[in-house]
This record gives sequence, C-alpha cells and structure tokens, in this order.
Amino acid sequence: MRRRAILATIGVVAATGVAVGYWLMSRNAAGPRDIAVIRAKVQPRLAHALSPHGASVGDPMLIRIFKETKELEVWVRGDRGYRLFRTYPICAYSGTLGPKLKEGDGQAPEGFYRVGLSALNPQSSYHLSFNLGFPNAFDRAHGRSGSFLMVHGRCVSIGCYAMTDPVIEEIYVMVEATARATRSEVPVHIFPFRMTTENMTRHAGSPWIGFWQTLKPAYDAFEASRQPPRITVSAGQYVTTR
Repeated sequence: MRRRAILATIGVVAATGVAVGYWLMSRNAAGPRDIAVIRAKVQPRLAHALSPHGASVGDPMLIRIFKETKELEVWVRGDRGYRLFRTYPICAYSGTLGPKLKEGDGQAPEGFYRVGLSALNPQSSYHLSFNLGFPNAFDRAHGRSGSFLMVHGRCVSIGCYAMTDPVIEEIYVMVEATARATRSEVPVHIFPFRMTTENMTRHAGSPWIGFWQTLKPAYDAFEASRQPPRITVSAGQYVTTR
C-alpha cells in the first residue's frame, strides 16, 4: 500500500514537471521567437498613436535614458520636427549613477550609443533586446570594458536597462522599423539625470561630475534645437556639433 502511494506521488511530480517544462517551452515559442506576431500586434497600435504627431512607424527617432528617474524617452521626427512620443518607465537597472568601467562591475552604461539592425535580438532570453554597443569609441579610449549591455524585457538587470515585456515590444518594433526604413542607426543618449543647472549643482560633489560635464553639451544642444546633435569622439573626448 505504501509502495503504491509513493509511486503515485512520483507520478504526480513527474507529470507536473512535464507540464511545467511544456509551459516554459510554449511560452518561449509564442513569445520572443515569433517577432512577426509581435509586429502584427504592436505596429497598428503604434501607427494610431503616432498619427497625431504627424509621424509614422519607421520615421527617424531618438532614445534618451535618464537613470535617476528611471525613464526612457522616445522622440520621433514628424511633420513639425522631433516631438516626444512617449516616456516609458524603466523597470530595473543595476548599479548606481555613474558610467560603466569594467566587465562585471554591474553598472549600466552612460554616454552616447547607436543601435542598428545587427544589434537587435528577437530571440533574446529576455523577451526582446537590442545591444547598446558598449564600449563605444569614448569608452575604449578610457579603457572601459564590458559586453552585451542591452535594453531588454523581463524586468531583470545586470548592467542593462530592463523594461516590462509590453514596453520593450513597442520600443523594439519602433527601433527595428526606423533602422530598416532609414538604413541608419538609432541614437541612444544615456544620462545619469536631466542635466539642468540645478541637477548639476546638486551632484557637484560626485566623483563623476567631470565625466557628466562631457555629456551636458549634447543634452543642451537637443534641448535647445529639438534636433539630435552630431556626436563624435576626438582625443578621447565627446565632441558635440549641431
């Protein structure tokens, strides 16, 4: 009798394990691995939301990230220049204010990056993701190291900017459409905070204030013109031109 009870329990556990495994595989297959389904679901919603801005899915865009307030802005160029489309909450990022310095430090990067089609990963373990391209030329000039720094879903982060799955679907589909339509990369500007005079003064005692001052010209240029500035690296420093 006892043997039959033990065997029955083992059977239930085994069946449960199979069911859980099947659910996980099904969730994977129906989620990140079918980007066509995600596009078909998200694009009409985005098109409707972009219309009042005089913009369409695939128009030029700019992403700005602000660590302190955990915000990701999407700006889109419509019939009256660049306009703020949406501000999405960042679900999670790791580390503190300040740049990423080396592999394994858990820091999310700050600086200026560009995302093209090759950076997109619809097969990501984190639902959907795109690689920011860290280290860039500035990072390399300063000996900074790291890899696979992403914006992705699943709301978990080790050095990345993590969004909820519905949010990353919208951002991913827009980045993909813009990269295809414009045949260029989408700029991503990552700041520790909104670089107002008040905020710079508030953080004046930080050891990173010197680095942040190199980011401020690009922030100011966009705030003044609502046009993404041209950002290059010369002699190991960011150079911003309008």
